[in-house]
Amino acid sequence: MDGNDKGRGRGPGGPAGPAPGASRAAPDAPRPASGAPRPVPGAQQPATQAPQPVSPSPRPASEAASDAAGLASDSPQPASDAPRPVPGAQQPAAQAPQPVSPPPRPASDAADPTAPDTPKPPSNTPQPTPGTPQPTPAPPPPGIAGLKLGYQIAAACALVLVAVAACVHVGMLFLHVAPSNTLTKQHGDAVDFWIYPEFEQNWKLFAPNPLQQNIAVQARAELRTAEGGVRTTDWYDLSAQDGADIDGNLLPSHTQQNQLRRAWDFYVGSHDARNRPVGLRGQLSERYIRRIAYMRLDRERPGGKGDEIVRVQLRSRTTNVQPPKWSEEKVPTKPVHRLLPWWSVTPDDLPLASGSGARPNADPNTEGTAAR
Repeated sequence: MDGNDKGRGRGPGGPAGPAPGASRAAPDAPRPASGAPRPVPGAQQPATQAPQPVSPSPRPASEAASDAAGLASDSPQPASDAPRPVPGAQQPAAQAPQPVSPPPRPASDAADPTAPDTPKPPSNTPQPTPGTPQPTPAPPPPGIAGLKLGYQIAAACALVLVAVAACVHVGMLFLHVAPSNTLTKQHGDAVDFWIYPEFEQNWKLFAPNPLQQNIAVQARAELRTAEGGVRTTDWYDLSAQDGADIDGNLLPSHTQQNQLRRAWDFYVGSHDARNRPVGLRGQLSERYIRRIAYMRLDRERPGGKGDEIVRVQLRSRTTNVQPPKWSEEKVPTKPVHRLLPWWSVTPDDLPLASGSGARPNADPNTEGTAAR
């Protein structure tokens, strides 16, 4: 043994050193820990298990991607506090990194390809998930309950007023058609004020003894001519005109059937035998029948051009209907006439369209047919 062998620490029977041509261990081979007992030369070593090949620890995906392609700076980096793998130590099997899908981009960002993929801060409002049914808002309750409180109070007050007015109206009608009693004797004027003239009721249609008279109402006018004179027209049979309009008409108007007849009945019932009005209803009936007569005469154009109606007068002829031959009832056959005084025409009686009783466009040679 030469000096070189001694310098290398080879002894007799010692383990042979590495061959001159043998390659050295890889730098990444695991080295024993510093605290482990080192083998003594010449001592019998226990049988050791074959070293298990240690797979290199998986490198984070960010480092591998950064080394390979140099991704952008927004790639997730591993946390600085994460433990680093120790060389030679057995590492647990690492799970394969799961691909992280980027959050959905808004429609505005998707339309702009140059917009950066900056994550949006989460909002407090929960975003609806596609495919999840959205709750349908409950419809408002029907009727008055669906209104606001103020409108509910107004509607309730209006309904109460309508109900009270309906009850009062029905009560007044009942007192009007009912037989004479204590209430009608004490409050008859209030009942008549409510009923007449719009809501007047009678039982003549269903009475056992209905109307048995034919009443004809006639009217004439006093004219002031264009020369300043005064002229009186003949009598015009207004009832005969209504009868001619109704005869052969399948659908006669209510005005043709009842306006003149009810107005005359209203006048007779509110005046005495001397044509003196009885209370306020008598005065109202006078104005009503006077206006009807004036409009009927003005329609007939009794005067010439420039003539003006200044006064009107009415009369009636009442004839009893003869009973049948088998009846023993005896009624007079002589007609009864009633002549009313002259009534001056006031501006309130004039038609609203013309505002004057004069007929400037009337033909001077035209005169309506008068009842003889």
